[in-house]
Amino acid sequence: MPSVAFYTLGCKVNFYDTEAIWQLFKNEGYEQVDFETQTADVYLINTCTVTNTGDKKSRQIIRRAVRRNPDAIIAVTGCYAQTSPAEILDIPGVDLVIGTQDRDKIMPYIEQLQQERQPINAVRNIMKTREFEELDVPDFAERTRAFLKIQEGCNNFCTFCIIPWSRGLSRSRAPESVVEQAKQLVAAGYKEIVLTGIHTGGYGDDLENYRLANLLWDLDKVEGLERIRISSIEASQITEEVLEVLKKSSKMCRHLHIPLQAGDNDVLKRMRRKYTVEEFATKIARIQEAMPDVAITTDVIVGFPGETDEQFRKGYEFMEKIKFSEMHVFPYSKRTGTPAARMEDQVDEEVKHARVHELIDLSEKMQFAYAEQFVGQVLDIIPERDYKGAPGTGKVMGYSDNYLQVIFEGDESLIGKLCRVKVTEAGVNECMGALVRVIEEQQVG
Repeated sequence: MPSVAFYTLGCKVNFYDTEAIWQLFKNEGYEQVDFETQTADVYLINTCTVTNTGDKKSRQIIRRAVRRNPDAIIAVTGCYAQTSPAEILDIPGVDLVIGTQDRDKIMPYIEQLQQERQPINAVRNIMKTREFEELDVPDFAERTRAFLKIQEGCNNFCTFCIIPWSRGLSRSRAPESVVEQAKQLVAAGYKEIVLTGIHTGGYGDDLENYRLANLLWDLDKVEGLERIRISSIEASQITEEVLEVLKKSSKMCRHLHIPLQAGDNDVLKRMRRKYTVEEFATKIARIQEAMPDVAITTDVIVGFPGETDEQFRKGYEFMEKIKFSEMHVFPYSKRTGTPAARMEDQVDEEVKHARVHELIDLSEKMQFAYAEQFVGQVLDIIPERDYKGAPGTGKVMGYSDNYLQVIFEGDESLIGKLCRVKVTEAGVNECMGALVRVIEEQQVG
């Protein structure tokens, strides 16, 4: 039986793409083996290029694969492959470079390589691609949450970001195809679907009269689906129509991840983010009105070129005022090839790190304050696994619809079931709870 080993770098979308590529190998009778401990006939490395270190790490892993089995076919895909195929083909031992498209052709290329070992560069111009590449993932290691990729690429061209050049412009998956895949995931036993993409909220920008809100309503009708979560969405993409869905659909999770990136208008302008803090705050207020108790998480870049102490302060106060339920804080890192990397006034590393720590402390304070509101309340939790902090102690862990991680007593038979759980104690990353009851399984027709 031929074998394949995978190594994935970078974001959740990459992990999804790797799973989709695995399906193609599986259909051809391959078995998957561990990258680190077993020898494979084919090594596939799914690369990342979002930072310069992403490139470097990708090269290290490719070389590691070549060392593990010099006779194996080494295939490289993903964002770094898309932007720098020549650089990758320069690494001795690489056989196939395929970017962030045409991955459905991967098996014919592998067969071609088995016949004649001539390195193949299968990368073409991503900017010309207008079609969404349909690659399904029918099954996930997490038995309770399924990811469904509905969109690819981005039209925004923020000054710090290389992604449009590695993923291309925004393109949407056909609505019928999304709904069909959602039904299959529900039939496979998933209760929650996370809609994901590179710029997920841009879904429908390239479709006729069909936007994200239409898709959400169509998914709302899927029987047996309990929860719909959006992996990430821009404030501007939460339109009146989306607010309407948040307000009226019982399946929409009370959790939205809305990247802010900076809390100061001058910095936002230099980043080419297309909103002001005032617009952002207004939109958040509208969301909270449509969906009381909603958890809003965000991304923040600290120390963007030219960020003064005063701008950072203003940002800090703004974030405090918005009351995020968690912030993902990143120090700005130069990405070669982006406008921001060429800007004057790069911020000193030490200043950046001090600011990062301040925002992480603020995030933890806000996380705790958000969780505290729910002590004594009963929430719906879908347990995912045995509690990692103390395995085997008869506790399980799962997420509420508003993304609190709750731990409570129960055995593995509860995993994947909808449970009512009373929150007994708040924490920064995890809360404690007590099982009230298990909601009876609805018969799926």
